[in-house]
Amino acid sequence: MDLDGIAIFVKVIQAGTFSQAAKLLGMPNSTVSAKISALEKRLGVTLLQRTTRRLRLTEAGEAYFQRSVRALEELQAAENELEGARGKPNGVLRLTAPVDVGHDIVPGIIHKYLELHPGMEVDLVVTNRVVDLVSEAVDLAIRAGALKDSGLIARRFELGHFGLWASPEYIARSGVPRNPKDLAGHQFLRFAQFANSGIRLSNGKETARLPTKGRLQADDFETIRGLAVLGEGVAFLPSFLCAEEKKQEKLVRVLPQWRGDKVSLSLVYPAQKFVPTKVRAFIAVAEALLKKQAN
Repeated sequence: MDLDGIAIFVKVIQAGTFSQAAKLLGMPNSTVSAKISALEKRLGVTLLQRTTRRLRLTEAGEAYFQRSVRALEELQAAENELEGARGKPNGVLRLTAPVDVGHDIVPGIIHKYLELHPGMEVDLVVTNRVVDLVSEAVDLAIRAGALKDSGLIARRFELGHFGLWASPEYIARSGVPRNPKDLAGHQFLRFAQFANSGIRLSNGKETARLPTKGRLQADDFETIRGLAVLGEGVAFLPSFLCAEEKKQEKLVRVLPQWRGDKVSLSLVYPAQKFVPTKVRAFIAVAEALLKKQAN
């Protein structure tokens, strides 16, 4: 039995194409194709029907794929269990995070993780694209906001709230607002996702919904933060993104008694029988640092 060939077959189906599977496995397309052909020849059945655009499992291929996935999961669980018995994580942790979190929060977590676990390496993919953890062989993802994939296990953290921020120069030039109504004449640095719906604020007793009007709009929080530092307007940002600028007095809170929704992050990983030690160790480090940052 060629377990390598079976694993490649499963990866091809999960990835959707031979070329994507080859990329994820770090091998030439020709090797992947040859492995699948050899597997089909050994089994004496056609597993895949291939066209220039897509792959389709045959009836025999579908049944073989389902059993192969379960078998490989059992083997992975056995390895994870043995790794857990050794106690010390080692190897490579493949991690993904969105851009703003990847720039501001993740470096500190990775630094501490590698310091505590010298046998580990980290491969970080920073992207706002929602990565398929299974097909792209990613161990762990850091995601913001609500989760949609119910097939993932999540550890959720609260990181403060959204708030209004501006530079001291902008406030000196445009005036200090005393209540949400005073913001009507101010320039907002609009985040594209909130541009049509506006923003919601609360002081614990009252709520206010404000339209955001301004000459500048962007789909990236870090860009909006940079524009706020330059005095271009009022920004509605997660508090953790402005911590350093607040220390350096580059940004100040506007209407500090009013704040937006909570900011949440989740560490997610595929459901599995035994969670790898390297994943559990990263979650432990992240939990300690994120709790400290939230306080």
